[in-house]
Amino acid sequence: MNTTNRDRLMLAISIVMAAIYLFPLYWMYITALKSGSEMFATPPSFWPAAPQWGTYAAVWESRDMGRYLWNSLVIALGSVALITLLGVGCAYVLARYRNVWVDIGLFLILMLQVLPASLMITPIFVGFSQLGLLSTPRLAVIIAVAAKSMPFFVILVRATFMSVPQELEEAALVDGNSRVGAFFNIVLPLARNGILVSAILIFMQAFGEFVYSKSMIQAAELQPASVGLNSFMGPNTNEWNNIMAYATMYVTPILAIFVLLQRRIVSGLTSGALK
Repeated sequence: MNTTNRDRLMLAISIVMAAIYLFPLYWMYITALKSGSEMFATPPSFWPAAPQWGTYAAVWESRDMGRYLWNSLVIALGSVALITLLGVGCAYVLARYRNVWVDIGLFLILMLQVLPASLMITPIFVGFSQLGLLSTPRLAVIIAVAAKSMPFFVILVRATFMSVPQELEEAALVDGNSRVGAFFNIVLPLARNGILVSAILIFMQAFGEFVYSKSMIQAAELQPASVGLNSFMGPNTNEWNNIMAYATMYVTPILAIFVLLQRRIVSGLTSGALK
């Protein structure tokens, strides 16, 4: 098989795989536009005969979507701010200083990454209850999400710092900068793309956080959109068009961020691949 035919075959396979992967997303969007009878029609239609655009407005008003999305935004931004503030320094130390204690720290960080939220929620809930943090549940969720996502952020940003030549710092030290000055004036500006991309990925994860929010936030006015979506579920649930309309309004902002920043995200993730 020559190069042209091989490229065409790979392109066709990629298109088929992308279509399979994106079909559930497409089905979510069109189900939100279907009427009650169309949702349960056999065979199912792949485009509604009479799109019900009013479903979005009805769900937005009846479910108070603005409040839910605001709470999700507060939790996501708070988590990103806390992780960035603490994680950048940790990643820099792990990238620049190598000794047995740093290696142990890196190993512990990697171990924390594999622990699922469902396993951590019980001890975190008990500890936060003893500390009185559950009286401010959104803050408690922000701290819990930051603790869970910190290893992922540190590993990504560490790779970014390792791609910055250490000779630049040494030159800054020779010119009279302190170690802190070299970090803020030389290293941090060169690593800002990787830090930004890592923060965006953490934001997208935190925006969809469910386990901690469901367990720690009991007041409906403070719950994020992920918990609000779960409120649709019940033993006799059949309003799938409303559920899909809610999910559409919840997911679309994150999809838009990813599409708009996909080139920057890919470049940031690969910036530390080669040193």
